[in-house]
Amino acid sequence: MRVVSLLPSATELLYALDVEPVGVSHECDYPPEATQQPAVISSRIDAEATSEVIDTQVQDAVAEGGVYELDRELLRKLDPDLIISQGICDVCAVDESIVRTAIDEEDIDAELVASNPQSITDVLDDLEQLGEHLGKEQQAQQTRAALETRIERVERNTPVPENGPSVAILDWLSPVMVAGHWIPELITMAGGRYPLAAPGDPSIPHDWEAIRDADPEILIAAPCGFALEQTRENHTDLTERPGWESLRAVSEERVYAMDGHNYVNRPGPRLVETLELLAATIHGEDRFANAAPLDAVASWSTLTTTRRPTQ
Repeated sequence: MRVVSLLPSATELLYALDVEPVGVSHECDYPPEATQQPAVISSRIDAEATSEVIDTQVQDAVAEGGVYELDRELLRKLDPDLIISQGICDVCAVDESIVRTAIDEEDIDAELVASNPQSITDVLDDLEQLGEHLGKEQQAQQTRAALETRIERVERNTPVPENGPSVAILDWLSPVMVAGHWIPELITMAGGRYPLAAPGDPSIPHDWEAIRDADPEILIAAPCGFALEQTRENHTDLTERPGWESLRAVSEERVYAMDGHNYVNRPGPRLVETLELLAATIHGEDRFANAAPLDAVASWSTLTTTRRPTQ
């Protein structure tokens, strides 16, 4: 079956099922072999700009018709049987309605499957749904079982959330946005409390005063699309805000940066690694030393004083 994936998380799900897509989006970079496939999506945003400039570019692009451009001619040439799109965020990937219009107007004989995960369970359900579409039901079930085993291990080795520290995760820095969707659930699984959003809430801008009022014990910056180096380059978006030094997380040195490009904001199989990273960050690396790529997390003081290579 010829499959085109229009979002990175779906591409990761496909490779987990040993299915190589014939086309991908410009952001599909994991596993590395995905970058060898033709990209049918391009972005109108300069992803290397500052967080404030990117936010302005996104707003302008949305007002002018959208952040992403779909290469209809290439999509038609790829002749897919199945196209995977999404309905969760117009800023994260091309919208499902744009893809559906292209299929109709270009007379492409392909089934469109839309992903809209709001929880880690939804991600695992997407895995099984893809397995059914691709004739990979057994492999999907086995992969899901392996991921669930790792989730259960984290939950067994962390305290109940009521006894855990309060946590805030920021998935944008200017404006400040609190991560929602699956993140509140992951923090609970990792034995923490997440006072600024409930499971399934969208990621939305918050007044800085709301962050200061919540005064989390642990603060994690994981901007969407940013690896650690880009977060370092934008760190003053937080440190120059009023009251930064008085935050409990800052004074207790419990501020961290996390690779938001590969983890946190990408609802694919590596959300389980994100869970393991969060558990290690909240409770100590020694408890999950071999469970996740711990170099995807950096203490804020280390990140902002020492130049690190892009992860």
